[in-house]
Amino acid sequence: MYTSKLIQGCMTWGRWGKQLSTRQMASQIEDCLSLGVTTFDHADIYGEYTTEAEFGKAFTESKIKRESIQLISKCGLQLPNSTRDNRVKHYQYDSEYIIAQAEQSISNLNCDYLDAFLLHRPSPLMDLQEIAKSIIYLKEQGKIKHFGVSNFTTQQIDLLSAHVEVEGHQLQCSLNHYQPFTNDILQHHSSKQILTMAWSPLGSLHRLHEDNLSLDKVLGEMAIRYECEKAQLAIAFLNQHTVGIRPVVGTTQPKRLKALKEALTIELSLQDWFLILEASRGHEVD
Repeated sequence: MYTSKLIQGCMTWGRWGKQLSTRQMASQIEDCLSLGVTTFDHADIYGEYTTEAEFGKAFTESKIKRESIQLISKCGLQLPNSTRDNRVKHYQYDSEYIIAQAEQSISNLNCDYLDAFLLHRPSPLMDLQEIAKSIIYLKEQGKIKHFGVSNFTTQQIDLLSAHVEVEGHQLQCSLNHYQPFTNDILQHHSSKQILTMAWSPLGSLHRLHEDNLSLDKVLGEMAIRYECEKAQLAIAFLNQHTVGIRPVVGTTQPKRLKALKEALTIELSLQDWFLILEASRGHEVD
């Protein structure tokens, strides 16, 4: 499963954030490609089920070749929405729905296939064989190239893997959400050859002076020594792990995206990496 080393998250491109016009989105896609960021992360729910279609229109206008980019989408998380007759937030993973939603995302994005299709969150009512049946069908039809999950536990991944190959996992991982570095999930990804994607990789850096003064101080001192920004250190920290974490970043500013891409070249010393982990956790390693 291939992605660029930095993935562009599109959650805030539309109604849930910047409300970019078609021309602005097309320009944003072009800016990403100029920086070598070729993978775009979506979900059906983004922008109250509108952002995918807006992106698809912009992608068509950009005239960029389909093979030049990778498109990821997610399904299964249903939000209250009158057009879908959704009265309550819930999960839906019956085979008919998974197939229909993959086809809908493909249509929305104005493409012939998805490079990766993920289950957005685990459901207590998941029928693993039903899920596997839909994914196998979508792959056989050439509608998706790879299958993955998001926010699953290692046990949930293993149970599903008994029925269909899980090739990628998108999970929360950052300086504020350091648990993947202290539990076994990243080692699990490595042993099963599962691509690791980190959503919200910058965590809440903007609130560190309120939430974690120790981490804010450590990052401030290191930013001077490494001649970089705190946000770049947050990306470098993730990038140091041997599993090859792909950060999913949400910025719509080309200058900031460029800085985050450059962070992938920063190599933290072993002790500096553990200093950051220590400050994140609030105590030294055991």
